[in-house]
Amino acid sequence: MTPSTSRRAFLQTSAASAVAAGVVLPGAFAAGNDAPLRIGLVGCGGRGTGAAREALRADPNVKLVAMCDAFADRLQESLGNLKKIKDIAAKVDVAPDRCFDGFDGYKKLLEHVDVVLLTTPPGFRPLHLRAAVEAGKHVFCEKPVAVDAPGVRSVIESAKLAKQKGTGLCSGYCFRYDAAKRETVKRVHDGAIGDVVAMNITYHTGPLWDRGGPDKFDSMEYQMRNWYYFSWLSGDFIVEQHCHNFDKANWVLKGAVPVAATGVGGRQIRTAPRFGNIYDHFACTLEFPGGVKLFSACRQMPGCSSDVNDHVMGTKGQAQLMKHTVTPTGGEAWEFAGNAKDMYQVEHDELFASIRAGKPINDGETAAHSSAMAIFAREAAYSGQRITWKQFINSEKSLAPKEYAWVTNPVQATPTPGAYKIA
Repeated sequence: MTPSTSRRAFLQTSAASAVAAGVVLPGAFAAGNDAPLRIGLVGCGGRGTGAAREALRADPNVKLVAMCDAFADRLQESLGNLKKIKDIAAKVDVAPDRCFDGFDGYKKLLEHVDVVLLTTPPGFRPLHLRAAVEAGKHVFCEKPVAVDAPGVRSVIESAKLAKQKGTGLCSGYCFRYDAAKRETVKRVHDGAIGDVVAMNITYHTGPLWDRGGPDKFDSMEYQMRNWYYFSWLSGDFIVEQHCHNFDKANWVLKGAVPVAATGVGGRQIRTAPRFGNIYDHFACTLEFPGGVKLFSACRQMPGCSSDVNDHVMGTKGQAQLMKHTVTPTGGEAWEFAGNAKDMYQVEHDELFASIRAGKPINDGETAAHSSAMAIFAREAAYSGQRITWKQFINSEKSLAPKEYAWVTNPVQATPTPGAYKIA
């Protein structure tokens, strides 16, 4: 699926030349252009339906014109739900011949839209993103953006190509679009707590949905409908959900690249075959230049206390990102007291506004780095080894199945520390 080197070079050279010449490329909008924007949704689950709702509220002259999902029933359920929302119903214009299912439906959808919302399970993200960017579409790309190192590298290439083409790429790392967190992180960056020396990020919650189904766990349909529990689709829950905490750490640390990682993890509750091959707990440490440490812990088990927080420790104080507080040592404490618009809506508002302004957002490389940090931690826990960033980011280990088709897909073994190899 990856373009050849010659094709990639042609795309990059021609796009860069066009941008330098001031040419508006396909999918790009000149400032002040209020032409209709056609939206397509790829991935019609709960998050995808929410993203479509927010995109339709973000701009007065948009329409949802095409939808795609692996399963036709999921698509129709999402379409029906969107048509019931009074303030956006008139903007839902998805004819039957613009409803696409199966593994290749996204290719057909791209022929009908200007903006595409990518909200499938994350294992598909690099593939879908590359296709959307090459087609010159603006993209809203849900988090995480990859589940393995080859996927991360692919997303970085796509993000760079989107910049050259002048098309938007907004990531679903929604906390960066929250006013309270923006102000809190700004104060940290302005030195309110001195130099950051460590962060402790936690994601302790209960279990999520379990759709079940026929006990054919190696069938592609079972895995796709229960995608959360299979690492090739979700990346494991440290990547699929705890990635938000890693993104906030990446934000606070200004994109610093880790040096090494260690970790532990396993599955005590998710032991039945229906839970695929993912863990239910992790505890990892990422090492950064200058001795800075990131301590990560996540758990999804019933009957346990919840704790979702980001604690920033500095040489002159501390900050709590989820509580929006900054507490300098010996200084005056600060807490965000303003109003903050729903961050899920803000990310779409700002994406569409940037398209209209002719200055499209591009979060792609940042999103790739945040996703990579979570994958890096997972690989350390899976392997039971101290691994370096260079070992990880250059790894060719892919979690993708042999083919994307309705076939038997053997479940990869649950990783065993001490035996699992990262390359």
